[in-house]
Amino acid sequence: MQACSNDLLAALPEVDYQRWLPHLEPVELALGKSLYESGAKLTHAYFPSTAIVSLLYVTEDGHSAELAVVGREGVVGIPLFMGGGSTPSRGVVQSAGRAFRVSAQALLSEFDRSGAAMHLLLRYTQALITQMTQTAVCNRHHSLDQQLCRWLLLSLDRLSGQEIIMTQELIANMLGVRREGVTEAALSLQRDGLIRYSRGHIHVLDRPGLERRTCECYQVVRQEYERLLPGGAGVR
Repeated sequence: MQACSNDLLAALPEVDYQRWLPHLEPVELALGKSLYESGAKLTHAYFPSTAIVSLLYVTEDGHSAELAVVGREGVVGIPLFMGGGSTPSRGVVQSAGRAFRVSAQALLSEFDRSGAAMHLLLRYTQALITQMTQTAVCNRHHSLDQQLCRWLLLSLDRLSGQEIIMTQELIANMLGVRREGVTEAALSLQRDGLIRYSRGHIHVLDRPGLERRTCECYQVVRQEYERLLPGGAGVR
């Protein structure tokens, strides 16, 4: 596994990349694995390669809602270099795959150099904040059908194929809605020939159709990643 399979790491200048290389530990991330818990001190940052990580907020009564997704375009663990060290959200693997793990000490050492890595990580953080903001707007003002399209498109941007392995129950937990609502929305997309759903496997048949059907939130997020990060950093 090459470190350049994460687009933030690939965007580092060669001299910085070579300095990072000894600190990059390849890891396999299993579906459902928690990378950090609410309020816990973060010990590592993760640069996904083929995995996707969901940033979730979980209420006291156990309900959850997704704040953002992170794939090969980004890094999980921004509280480390933003000065917080912990966060009230959770980081949970949404799609199993590979990543590079970096210790908190190594990451902070590179960030504190105030060079290219610092500026790159701060631009990524701005893009991630945009995703979180649009998620909040979308969940409040747009239909579940549009929210599901947005979620599917954001996931596809971070995968190499057109298939997403995810049960409707897990999607409902991500969106913070009832499973019955997700079932109805998914059946509607399937009837219109946009997806095919079977036993936790979602095959996207018509991506342009999904883009036409979703709200403006997806394009706002996509354009901000393209504007702030080299080559759009993972956005396809």
